[in-house]
Amino acid sequence: MFRFKEFSVLQDKSAMKVGTDAILLGSWAPFLPDSKRILDIGTGTGILSLMMAQRFPNAFIQAVEIEESATEECYMNFQNSKWLNRLQVSHCPIQDFTFANLNVNVKFDCIISNPPFFMETIRPESEERKLARNTQSLSYEELIDSVRKLLQINGLFATIIPFQNEAEFLSICKAAGLYVYKKCWVKGTSESQFKRSLLCFSGQESTIHSDTIVVEQSRHQYTEEFIQLTKDFYLNF
Repeated sequence: MFRFKEFSVLQDKSAMKVGTDAILLGSWAPFLPDSKRILDIGTGTGILSLMMAQRFPNAFIQAVEIEESATEECYMNFQNSKWLNRLQVSHCPIQDFTFANLNVNVKFDCIISNPPFFMETIRPESEERKLARNTQSLSYEELIDSVRKLLQINGLFATIIPFQNEAEFLSICKAAGLYVYKKCWVKGTSESQFKRSLLCFSGQESTIHSDTIVVEQSRHQYTEEFIQLTKDFYLNF
């Protein structure tokens, strides 16, 4: 079990464990404080949904997960949280998700996703982990198509992807009418190469606000900027 300040995450059944990518994305996502409906695509353990529930006390959060055991674990994590009445998880591919699942016809104010990022030539050690981390289960094009169908016209979409995939991802989003307005490049240490891109999109072109963040000064010695970003969640910050 991974313990945070206001919730805990069971992760025995889920192929993808709690990691820095999810913590960064959940802490950084620049959604509006009055967001009412948030969708978490590929929720895994449910960590991003729980972070959204903590950050946005008036929001209903819908999670979607393709892998059955991860869905079960996510449900348990929701059950064990203090926000159960605002959290829901559906077991299905996002490509098959419809508003019939919710008995409403209202699109989401915000969508968040920590998508699969390994290409098909890479073979993770288990089928579940492969499903969670392989772009075969959800290509960038399929992800963006789903976002466009489910996002309010003035809504926001936040994600994290490998830095080297940024140009390709931005091109796909632009073709679909989604424009990056805020991004943050992530380094493991000040000496390392950029590793991740935190990206937030809207349906309108605007000035892009760019930033960078370094996670560690040295092994397990975190930078002040990382501590300040994630301090509402990590127990020891």
